[in-house]
Amino acid sequence: MRKTATFIFILIIALLLVPRLTSAAYGQANDYEGNRTVLITAADPTTAPAAVFYSKAIGSVAPGDLYYADATASTTDITLNLYITNTDELVHYLRYLTLRVAIYVEDNNGQRAAPQTGNGEITETYLTLQNSPAAFTLPGGARYRVAVVSGCFYCLSAGSSGYNITPLFYLETGH
Repeated sequence: MRKTATFIFILIIALLLVPRLTSAAYGQANDYEGNRTVLITAADPTTAPAAVFYSKAIGSVAPGDLYYADATASTTDITLNLYITNTDELVHYLRYLTLRVAIYVEDNNGQRAAPQTGNGEITETYLTLQNSPAAFTLPGGARYRVAVVSGCFYCLSAGSSGYNITPLFYLETGH
């Protein structure tokens, strides 16, 4: 019984030490007119997408929020560009990383729903290690949430002790 409890304790500690995908996110609003019309804030780390990386393993990415963009002061369309900034490090550990990214708009009741484009399609795209940035053009006058809906990866190596395989995201906006 004691050996089983010790094994379970060691297993739990080992799982907690495995590198996880989290959004080490930061943002920037390009200010062309001298006044800030779009405010970008990083999502709380507890709501970030997550994944557990194991050497030579295929895995999935759990959904989570990356950023919030408040464009209620903008009267024109805005552009959001989402980048993965550390792909040069990630390519040594990941064969591929594919993230399905979507933009959600907050309605008048404070509920979040997917915005519709002109042809009725939901605003989403895929962000990979090869196609950064993911670009979105959205109408001003609204609040948006940038989120990872799902994803997958193939991990070549989990890295050396103490190395964390974490994509770093950067969101910029312009109009």
